Amino acid sequence: MSDAPRRRPVVLVSGLSGAGKSSIMHALEDLGYEAVDNPPLPMLEELVARAGSGGARRLAVGVDARALGFDAEAVLATLERLRANPALRTELVFAWCDDAVLLRRYTESRRRHPLAPTGRVIDGIIAERMLTAPLREAADLALDTTELTLPELRQRIELSFGSSEQTGERPPELAITLVSFAFPVGLPRDADMVFDARFLRNPHYVPGLRYCTGRQPEVAAYVEADPDFPAFFKHLADLLGLVLPRFVQEGKKYATIAVGCTGGRHRSVHTVERLAALLIQNGWRVSTNHRELARESAQARPAPGEAAISSAADDAAVTALHRPATTATVRAQEA
Repeated sequence: MSDAPRRRPVVLVSGLSGAGKSSIMHALEDLGYEAVDNPPLPMLEELVARAGSGGARRLAVGVDARALGFDAEAVLATLERLRANPALRTELVFAWCDDAVLLRRYTESRRRHPLAPTGRVIDGIIAERMLTAPLREAADLALDTTELTLPELRQRIELSFGSSEQTGERPPELAITLVSFAFPVGLPRDADMVFDARFLRNPHYVPGLRYCTGRQPEVAAYVEADPDFPAFFKHLADLLGLVLPRFVQEGKKYATIAVGCTGGRHRSVHTVERLAALLIQNGWRVSTNHRELARESAQARPAPGEAAISSAADDAAVTALHRPATTATVRAQEA
């Protein structure tokens, strides 16, 4: 039996200023991690050692360009030494988002950028992106905060770093996020694999189903009645049955699998729900994100902390992005 669950979890959290690092730290703290933000870099390893001797089982450390003596290469060297310690399970999380969104957040919050206290915010954003680029490349989990909501942040962090009741530590297996989306809106940028369900007959053109979603049984029945759905779903399940164990073998900790259709309401939603049920039944750790449905919900019922991310510079939510390892796009003729 693997001893991985007995290793002490240490999570280094970095990212662009305004991209959600503080929200990630808060979420980890709520999961029982001792959270320390921006300690001096030379003290990082000592901090980890002291936390262990003091009885802290799990530690989250925020490290970004504001830290005294920040240097990305020095952070990576420290990360490698921590990863080499067999008593620790050390991971790096990096939060990022589009420059335009960061600029809007700073403009709305009227905050100065830490790397441009007397200059233009955009200059600080560009400088920080270049300075932290090596950390994003080395991250075990990179989180794109461009559009998503705070509840999605918490779900992602809980899935990735939540505790098991038996050990108090996170199991080491692959964490899978299934995403439904609309092709006209754009591909999910964090997807490792993308599948196209547009060839299936479209419930949008059935008056009684147009305003329903793929979560409702009448839509599910309509989609599954397509003569090609059983074969499509079987091939999809078989492919994931082959690929996911290989992801684990290569050490991949997170995988995002996307299924798209025209509107992101019917065919892709039902396919994701079916996949989630199958994968959970087979023992995988799975979360779902219906991107277009979430956007509709946010627009219809805006509420504090649940609307699309705006100004509060570090209160950003995320969608998981793992550096591309596999991109498989299954395309078929649109209905």
